[in-house]
Amino acid sequence: MVEYKLEVIVLPVADVDRAKEFYRRIGFREDVDYASGDDFRVVHFTPPGSQCSIVVGTGVGTARPGSVENVHLIVADIEAARADLVGRGVEVSEIFHDEGGVFHHAETEKRVPGPQPDRRSYGSFASFSDPDGNGFVLQEVTERIPGR
Repeated sequence: MVEYKLEVIVLPVADVDRAKEFYRRIGFREDVDYASGDDFRVVHFTPPGSQCSIVVGTGVGTARPGSVENVHLIVADIEAARADLVGRGVEVSEIFHDEGGVFHHAETEKRVPGPQPDRRSYGSFASFSDPDGNGFVLQEVTERIPGR
């Protein structure tokens, strides 16, 4: 079997420097800031503990700024992660779970306030956006399915 490793997600932004300040502020490590003229710039960030990174820049994609939704950041403690982001000045939703108990629906449909009652792994969420509106979801995972 060929391994396929998801390692970079390109996030479309309108203002690279504003995005750069935001991702630094929330604790993402800046790996690269490379520019070639006025029409090409790549800024590469990696979230703490992640094997996957994000790229923002100029000339790196054609998607509309803020059009990416539901980039999941997996955390071991949803309450601590939310508190950390709030402490860094980020507007984060309250913690929620889905009424079906598995994965969240689109938008705020079927959201129930508070963490998943049994604190079952994969069941608790909180959301936030970057300054352009690209959407992130914190998802609490405390126990992985075997083989991951």
